[in-house]
Amino acid sequence: MAETARVLCAEDDTSVRTSLERALTLEGYAVTTAVDGADALEKLVTLSPDVVVLDVMMPLVDGLTVCRRLREKGDRTPVLMLTARHEVGDRVAGLDAGADDYLAKPFALDELLARLRALLRRTSVVGAAATHHETLSLGDLVVDRDSRRVSRAGRELELTKTEFDLLELLVHNRDIVLSRELIYERIWGYDFATTSKSLDVYIGYLRRKTESDDATRLIHTVRGVGYVARES
Repeated sequence: MAETARVLCAEDDTSVRTSLERALTLEGYAVTTAVDGADALEKLVTLSPDVVVLDVMMPLVDGLTVCRRLREKGDRTPVLMLTARHEVGDRVAGLDAGADDYLAKPFALDELLARLRALLRRTSVVGAAATHHETLSLGDLVVDRDSRRVSRAGRELELTKTEFDLLELLVHNRDIVLSRELIYERIWGYDFATTSKSLDVYIGYLRRKTESDDATRLIHTVRGVGYVARES
């Protein structure tokens, strides 16, 4: 994947941007850089990258706004958000904006590369799976794996890429309790620190979207283990 993958890296810190460009190029990626959010938005129009690396704090237009505008257009390109802030609220803000993953500075280059590979691998798997017409269901919830569309009781749900991948995994393994470790491995492609809250955040998103209009709960917590999709 790395030999052909196109990466847009938006970072206003010159030293960080230069280091990332050099490291990603050495890994075989085709790298385009942006010096701020406005520059990133302009380049997104013509570049069509396979993955985007966005710093949160940038002049003119910040990374959160760039990500929101990308999602508002229906663009589901994977986004890895970078930030110097370590608070859970900041991580949630990035995920709320539509980011697929979040990495706090300072970070190890190996971890950033692993996360990029995971995002690209998920995109590749989705592309390969598109030839298989398969629909999953759980009660009145329908997951169309071919079109990547989800509906409940006939009402279509708007899900981000990560939300869809997580819901698909849970529904595909309906009535089977999946451990947190297994979910992180399948969805994010590598082991998170045990203190990571990313999974809990996304479970919360899915519950709000699938339980609107007082619908019954389909995603259940198994304390000390993980989560299971089943009818109540």
